[in-house]
Amino acid sequence: MSHKTVEDAVAPQSRPSEEKPGRGSDSEREPAAGTDGPAGTSGAADTAGTPGSADTAHGTAHGTAPTVTEETPGWLAQVPYFLVLATMSAGIVVVAAAYFKRGPALIAGALLLAAAFRYLLPSDRIGMLAVRQRWIDIGTTVTLAILLIVLAWVAPQLSS
Repeated sequence: MSHKTVEDAVAPQSRPSEEKPGRGSDSEREPAAGTDGPAGTSGAADTAGTPGSADTAHGTAHGTAPTVTEETPGWLAQVPYFLVLATMSAGIVVVAAAYFKRGPALIAGALLLAAAFRYLLPSDRIGMLAVRQRWIDIGTTVTLAILLIVLAWVAPQLSS
């Protein structure tokens, strides 16, 4: 029994297909999975990721310099989410310590922080704070923050 490394097992699926002898030209290839039309009719699907296409990071079809796109690392896109989560957790701890006015106010601040991040940051840098469309996320978090501020304002102070 031969043992393959993970790269050997994954590599044939992730590399662009190389033309094999006897296969013919690109126009004779079978359509990719999920395409409806005959080969060669959906230009973007047929050339996506192939060497020399405009989709590759090595350059464009016209021989110009490669475009440099600054991709956000996965963990860096989650920083706004974790800041909001930390502030929300601090608010829950304050509520658990029987401060029913300060805790909801802190949670409302976390929701307003989430709304500000969602408004100011682009979608690729917002991480898990992007759940729906931008205006729905902002409207939801601001509405909840306002309701929590009202709750903190009208909540009776507990006597110690």
